[in-house]
Amino acid sequence: MRKYCLLPAVVILSLFPNILFAQGVSAKTEILSSRLDTLIKYKLPEGSNVGISVYDLTANRPLYTYQAEKLSRPASTMKLLTTITALAHPEADDPFCTEVWYKGVIERDTLRGDMYVVGGFDPEFDDEALDSLVSAVSRFPFSVIQGKVYGDISMKDSLYWGSGWLWDDTPYSFQPYLSPLMLNKGVLTVTASPTVKGDTARLECTPVSSYYTLTNTTQARTPSAGRFRVSRDWLTNGNHVTVSGNVDGKRTGTVNLYSSQDFFMRTFMDRLQAKGIHCLSDYTFNELQKDSTSLRMAVYNTPVQAVVNQIMKESDNLNAEAMLCRLGAQATGGRHISAEDGLSAIRLLIKKLGYNPDRYNLADGCGLSNYNYVSPELLVAFLKFAYSRTDVFQKLYKALPIGGIGGTLKYRMQKGTPSYKNVHAKTGSFTAINCLAGYLKMNNGHQVAFAIMNQNVLSGREARAFQDAVCDEIIK
Repeated sequence: MRKYCLLPAVVILSLFPNILFAQGVSAKTEILSSRLDTLIKYKLPEGSNVGISVYDLTANRPLYTYQAEKLSRPASTMKLLTTITALAHPEADDPFCTEVWYKGVIERDTLRGDMYVVGGFDPEFDDEALDSLVSAVSRFPFSVIQGKVYGDISMKDSLYWGSGWLWDDTPYSFQPYLSPLMLNKGVLTVTASPTVKGDTARLECTPVSSYYTLTNTTQARTPSAGRFRVSRDWLTNGNHVTVSGNVDGKRTGTVNLYSSQDFFMRTFMDRLQAKGIHCLSDYTFNELQKDSTSLRMAVYNTPVQAVVNQIMKESDNLNAEAMLCRLGAQATGGRHISAEDGLSAIRLLIKKLGYNPDRYNLADGCGLSNYNYVSPELLVAFLKFAYSRTDVFQKLYKALPIGGIGGTLKYRMQKGTPSYKNVHAKTGSFTAINCLAGYLKMNNGHQVAFAIMNQNVLSGREARAFQDAVCDEIIK
């Protein structure tokens, strides 16, 4: 007759703790899966589709997947792939740099030689930065440039838009004309203030430049004048700006300007003249070939964190394309960079993470292109990689929008919901596409990487409500 000994529960726990832990974890995972399945069944906008991937970074295990391998258009969540790859590069901390050089000699108040403005694709270079650069030049002992003034835009090719960008998105400011020499993001900002009823409004333009012309047909405090609007003759690639409509309070409008490098150089020449520096010829474009007569006169640097902050918090397309171009330059060590050089670096990281880059289509760095196709599981793979690299994660995490607090999530996930302050994620949206990917913190303290890619949903409001509900359920 066999005898059996019953062990006390405390002994079982001490001998087999992982079994009970696994059972508890499995039960919680099943509950979460059931809740998310229910959300998909009843809350997913009608006629649309979704892919979801959720990974527990603390426990190092998947929590939930739904069509996670399916290809979707990422919209601005594409910026995560670009930024993470760029931040992982050994030269990631190098600033974005704009320089002024001369070749020749300075004699008797005259620069007998040529001046070069060398573009480094700084997307944050603004009016103040230009004044700083010109002021540094003006401290040199000359007031006449006898040679030529060149803009050096050799950092990238001449394609001023990304592959698949929509022609009728111009002249909106979110679609700038790309160039290594960018001023104010290639955008003119017009601020209108009301005057006497029926009179034209008072306009203030930034940056001030002779590059564009302006027509003011606004009417102050006159509703019949229609909606306030700033536009230009974009169909003919012109830069004649028209400001129209009713101005019953302070109004601000933006418009992109054709040919960013010309906008930069013409304004640079204006500022030189304002400082008393006269040029005997107009500007043109040429690449600086350094030699023994070359001297750097001025430099303006923008920290990479400032560029990343704008990419993530404000979903800035220009900043993402600048980051892609710089990534291509760093990866190849060359100039005349194309978008493909940066995208090739992203594909190398995709392969390094164990995925086949041929399964995806990468067209630009910012997500404006409808040609981009990635998957939720790939987005999460990049987020996991970033989390594993402290140097990358610190820069990325501090830049991400926070639920209910700031960036593009400022007006979502409001106070009182589980997601409030607990979601740090990148949004992505254009017509019929709405995505959210990033990190969140569960109530048990675990850090989670997730990606939610809603497709074919015309109501952005419904898609955002669904995504917020998914985040709430994961956090609980």
